[in-house]
Amino acid sequence: MDIGLRNKVALITGGSVGIGLGVARGLAREGVHLALCARNEERVQNAAREISKEYGIEALGVKADVTVSEEIDHFCSLVEEKFGGTDILINNAGTGSAEKIMDAPDEKWNQYWDLHVLAAVRLSRALVPSMRRRGGGVIINIASICSRQPLDYEPIYNVTKAALVMFSKCLANELVNDNIRVNSVSPGLIMTPDWRKTAGILSKDMGISPDEYLDRVAKKYAPIGRFGTTEELADFLVFLCSPRASYCVGSNYYMDGGWLTVTT
Repeated sequence: MDIGLRNKVALITGGSVGIGLGVARGLAREGVHLALCARNEERVQNAAREISKEYGIEALGVKADVTVSEEIDHFCSLVEEKFGGTDILINNAGTGSAEKIMDAPDEKWNQYWDLHVLAAVRLSRALVPSMRRRGGGVIINIASICSRQPLDYEPIYNVTKAALVMFSKCLANELVNDNIRVNSVSPGLIMTPDWRKTAGILSKDMGISPDEYLDRVAKKYAPIGRFGTTEELADFLVFLCSPRASYCVGSNYYMDGGWLTVTT
């Protein structure tokens, strides 16, 4: 089925691994050309090269830290030079850490504010003009279920992801008349290398295998009883990027296997 994305151009942050890589592959499968950035130059260039070869699309892999405005500007200028603009922006780069509000210094709050919020602001400002020239576009910001239902060990992640959801709604209202659709997606448990790394560390202290640890987490939080895959999440994001989702504007979509319990 042709969903109307062939020869579009998508920029994806954190595009070399995990969710970002899954979305990149999903879009490439539909004939979308890609501009990927990540902090690990070798990994992002390898990802771009492999996807380009597999799906026959053009792909650019660039080392860029999206917490640094100059590196965002440089990345966007390379994308403009190669593709002449962008149709899709996926703000995916992000991570969490363990802390308590009473102990976390300002520097840590600023770090995650830059990563989860200001990066999305800066990239949107940089790319919306080219979307307008091209007749419209799509922006999807990857938030988290924690933006609504916080985990107690990562308050900064919870707060900054909640701010990203509100930013998405405000931007959607501002750009809707430009035929630019903005939404956010809040995943729950999605199996990524970070989860496997965490499981490898924490399972040792519990005297269980990493797979047993992950199974316990899934059964504790997700009524479906398992982690989602990056491919499952990517399929949903590809749909949101397509003209078939033309009435989807300014919403936050949960993909969490039934985890969300907060309803008000």
